Amino acid sequence: MQKRKERFRSGCLKRLKGVHNPYLADKRIVAALHHLADTPSLRSVMLYIPLPIEVDIRPFANALRRAGKRVYVPYMEGESFRLVQYRYPLRKKRFGVLEPKVSYAYRQKRIDLAIVPIVGTDTSLRRVGFGKGMYDRFFEKEKRNIGYTVFVSRIACISDEIVTDDFDVAGDTFLFFYA
Repeated sequence: MQKRKERFRSGCLKRLKGVHNPYLADKRIVAALHHLADTPSLRSVMLYIPLPIEVDIRPFANALRRAGKRVYVPYMEGESFRLVQYRYPLRKKRFGVLEPKVSYAYRQKRIDLAIVPIVGTDTSLRRVGFGKGMYDRFFEKEKRNIGYTVFVSRIACISDEIVTDDFDVAGDTFLFFYA
């Protein structure tokens, strides 16, 4: 199973690196996220700070902050991460990921909406990421506190066969750009 997953991940990464118009893909996905998040009951959102091949959701994050929503992003600690408030300045850390400074400010325990980047998925709608397992470990501890999980990617890289494991993060929906 792991070899199939690695081959699938490798093929998806190759396709992601070859996206011709990432700006258009990002703009359309962010518009869909705005529509999805347009609800008064949404108070806290988990996002990510994008790598170059991931959907750039920073405009969405800034709009949420302007609307008074609580926005949290991963802060890497060991083999997993914890959520910290999204704020500037951002610093480059391990794996080239940008992060805000560590914050010990109170975090609302409940996350209404989690936006998670993926490399690919299969028919079980479980996440194939970069292979470090950080999201898997985080969701294993926190899934009962997360209301709705949305996967995002610039492409629809979906395997017809099951390549994920039971411990891989499961999503509720998947937004991608289809040219």
